[in-house]
Amino acid sequence: MKTRSTLFIHATVITVDAQQTIWLDGAVLVNADRIVAIDKSSELLGKIPSDVEIVDLSGRIILPGLINTHAHLGQSLLRGLAEDVSLHSWLCDKIWPLEANYEGEDGYVAARLTIAEMLRSGTTCFLEAMLTHGSGVDNVVRAVEEMGIRGCLAKLVKVETTSLLVDARDKDVSSMSIESALAAHNRYHESCGGRIRVWMAAGTPRGSGEASYKAIGDACAEHNISLTMHCAEAPADLGIYRDSYKCSPVEFCERTNLIGGEGETRKTVLAHMVNLDLEKDVPILQRHQRQGQTSKNNHERDDAPSVSVAHNPSCNCKIASGIAPVPELLDAGINVSLGTDGGPCANTYDMIQEMRMAALIQKGTRKNASLMEAERLIQMATIDGARALGLEKEVGSLEVGKKADFIVLDPSGLQCCPFDPDQILEGGVDPLTTVVYSCTGADVKTVLVDGQIVVDGGKLVVADERQIKEAARKVIRRIREKSGVGKSKPQRKYL
Repeated sequence: MKTRSTLFIHATVITVDAQQTIWLDGAVLVNADRIVAIDKSSELLGKIPSDVEIVDLSGRIILPGLINTHAHLGQSLLRGLAEDVSLHSWLCDKIWPLEANYEGEDGYVAARLTIAEMLRSGTTCFLEAMLTHGSGVDNVVRAVEEMGIRGCLAKLVKVETTSLLVDARDKDVSSMSIESALAAHNRYHESCGGRIRVWMAAGTPRGSGEASYKAIGDACAEHNISLTMHCAEAPADLGIYRDSYKCSPVEFCERTNLIGGEGETRKTVLAHMVNLDLEKDVPILQRHQRQGQTSKNNHERDDAPSVSVAHNPSCNCKIASGIAPVPELLDAGINVSLGTDGGPCANTYDMIQEMRMAALIQKGTRKNASLMEAERLIQMATIDGARALGLEKEVGSLEVGKKADFIVLDPSGLQCCPFDPDQILEGGVDPLTTVVYSCTGADVKTVLVDGQIVVDGGKLVVADERQIKEAARKVIRRIREKSGVGKSKPQRKYL
């Protein structure tokens, strides 16, 4: 059987490789699921066989597929249902009661909606940050398999309830055990041709027993399973760590074995990390960067980090959690990736908008325009995300031998003008700046995962978008009615 090859030509190719190479009038040759050549279009056009398909991308930008390291696939259904409230009320009064009423295929419907949005806006790989029993592992795996995306699914291991927060999902606590997570890992890890990895997830330890978290960490260590945890998200969290556990947030994670030690290959992604004890936490995080030498370009590390931080700027601002100390973390050599969080707290799963937000909040609040350069933001959304997930040898940059996971942006719109690839060397608009500050997910026209085109001409080709939206609207109506959330409307005049 003949192997399929496609040559994408005449594009501005942002590789995010070790040298931060950008090819002008560049070309990418894909054979099956791998990148087999990157060069000038004129060079590759003169070397390929006549049966290779050629795709002209004149005026467009090729970028590695974006990697979302903190996303809740089940929450796209809840978009717009928990507005203008603080985190405590957001969780206890809105999100958890809604999630507690998921049933049957609701998680499948939600996952398809989220994946459709992620693919359409350029995300090719994600970390599901807290896969609940209500969403269902089977449902999410089915959606991932059908739609062709690459995903790490972190199944929630629920610890005992505390008096600090009342979680309506605790009715299913027996189904969110370490044993159930291990069963999911045994069944689905590296399934779908290797596109699915199964992790564990832990919630924020707001007064819960430390031994329960140690049990999760020990299980991950014993079975070599990676883990993600919401950590130091809310303003009150730092005080809870200090008062209840007599330590800082990252000290807690290290003490409970949630962060792997030397010689281990498991990964830990700590999400949010807004309210830290920098004096104590940064040195611990540094020790877990595998002692590799760091520089502006994270490719120069000797080894990938065992622990990374998933920064979620839009969510943190919208729920008033605060702004994570990302410049301090980056200056210390900590691997920081990006996430969108969920539909009801960021309202989109658009990683391009997340890059822009991550830059603007630091520049504005610190009154320093030189912080968070566009190049850094693109790294955070691609190769640093791959490092966080342990996938940097396969994805995250455009290099020969890596998976053909990449996206094509069309910067010809008014919001990107006067960007012109032909003027870049003459001092024209920088393509990195154009991506981060002028584009949005709506400018994504083509998406490949494993060499398969899943978005073409700005349209999803692996599923029916209309059917996905109709199913979502039907399901959320029943969930709202059953939960009672959202029955009272604000005092506005509706005609």
